[in-house]
Amino acid sequence: MARGLLFVSGLLLANLTQADNPLNDSLKQQLSSQRQGIQAQQRIDKLDDQTQAMLEEFRGGSIRLDDLTAYNAQMERLIDDQQGEIGQKETQMRDIVVMQQQIAPFLQKMIDVLEEFVDLDVPFLPDERRQRIEQLTQLMHRSDVTVAEKYRRIMEAYRIEAEYGHNIEAYQGMLNDAADPRSVEFLRLGRTGLYYLTLKGDEAGYWDQQNKQWIKLDASMRESLEKAIRIAKKQSPPDLITLPVKSPEDAS
Repeated sequence: MARGLLFVSGLLLANLTQADNPLNDSLKQQLSSQRQGIQAQQRIDKLDDQTQAMLEEFRGGSIRLDDLTAYNAQMERLIDDQQGEIGQKETQMRDIVVMQQQIAPFLQKMIDVLEEFVDLDVPFLPDERRQRIEQLTQLMHRSDVTVAEKYRRIMEAYRIEAEYGHNIEAYQGMLNDAADPRSVEFLRLGRTGLYYLTLKGDEAGYWDQQNKQWIKLDASMRESLEKAIRIAKKQSPPDLITLPVKSPEDAS
């Protein structure tokens, strides 16, 4: 009896299992479709992410391209400006070369005029003045000295010569008298008068610019000349002195 019931129950279970097979297939198909849908969505999402990344990269590249374009345009303007400046510099250099070629003879002419002036001037400080001109002549042949420096030195020599006409000076030097060269005290009153007094004080004289010779002074003038020399050396206070001076009428 029991076996019969068990057998019947088994048949029912088998029938139920066979009845459920179509449902299971539907479930399996649905699950498979869902998995395929999920996988498809994942691929879509992945493609979307890649698309977004490519879009961002494109945007970044576009920005960099704009920056590079602007930078290149700026560099082109800078290069154009520099080329313009280079052209101006080249023109200036050519002008400088031409000016140097023109200035060098002009500077030499200034030295020649100064030398001629010293030779014709009252013969005070002859060694010092000739040495200054000789130094200027040597300076003109030096390639390591700029034209500006040469011009400055020449103008300085002219300034010194100009100042000689506005001051007095006493100094010791050689009286280049052909008859009796000797050391004396000189007194220079601007360019108006040049006098000498021997170191012993026993002889005095003045320069006659018109006749280019030394003229002896009377003994009565020696004291005034000695006093004037002390004033020029700042050994005595300024005072009124009397010395012979050639007038323009006498010179003519």
